[in-house]
Amino acid sequence: MIKQIAAISLTGLLLAGCQTTNPYTGEQEVNKTTKYGGVGALAGAVVGGLANGKKGALAGAALGGAAGAGYGYYTDQQEAALRQRLQGTGVQVQRTGNDLKLIMPGNITFATNSYNIQSSFYSVLGSVALVLKEFDENPVEVVGHTDSTGSRQHNMGLSEKRAQSVASYLVNQGVAGPRITYFGAGPDQPIASNGTKQGRALNRRVELNLRPPAQ
Repeated sequence: MIKQIAAISLTGLLLAGCQTTNPYTGEQEVNKTTKYGGVGALAGAVVGGLANGKKGALAGAALGGAAGAGYGYYTDQQEAALRQRLQGTGVQVQRTGNDLKLIMPGNITFATNSYNIQSSFYSVLGSVALVLKEFDENPVEVVGHTDSTGSRQHNMGLSEKRAQSVASYLVNQGVAGPRITYFGAGPDQPIASNGTKQGRALNRRVELNLRPPAQ
C-alpha cells in the first residue's frame, strides 16, 4: 500500500506543475496537455500499482500520461495555429476544455441584412480553412446568430443563410464537406443585451465550434 501511495503522490507532483501563463490574457491557467497527461498518468499509476507494485505504477503512469495527453496536445496545437493566423482580424478564439470556438462579428463578415460574405473577409476565412485542413480531425459546426431587431422568422432565415455561406466558403477552400454542419440560431442565443446598440452588435455574429471527434 505504501508503494502505491508513493506512485500516486509522484503523479500529484506532475499535476501541481501544470500551471502556465496564458500569453493572450496574462492569467494563470492549467496547461491542457499537461492536465490530461497528468490525469492519464494518475489512472495508469493506480492500475499499474495495484497490479505490479512500484514498478507497475511507474509504467502505468507513463502509458496513461501519453494516452491522456493525446487530444489535449492536438487541441493545444490547433489553438496556437488559429490564434497566430487570426491575430488582429477581429475574430475571437475561445477555448473550454478541448472545445474551441471562433467568434466572427457580423460587422466584419456581412453587410447589413445580407448573407453574402464581404470580400474583405475572404482572406480571414481562407486562413481559417488552412488551419482546418491541417488539423482535420474535428467536426466543424457553423452557427449564425442575429440580434432581436425585426421578426424572428426573418432573423432565423438570415442567420441560417449566413451560416450556410460560411460553410460553403470553407468547403470551396478545401475543407472536407462531411466534417461541416450548419444552422441558424437567429436571436435565440444572445451573448449581450439586445437593449443597447453595443449589445446588438455583439449578438450579430457567426460562430465556428470545433469539438473532439466522436469516439
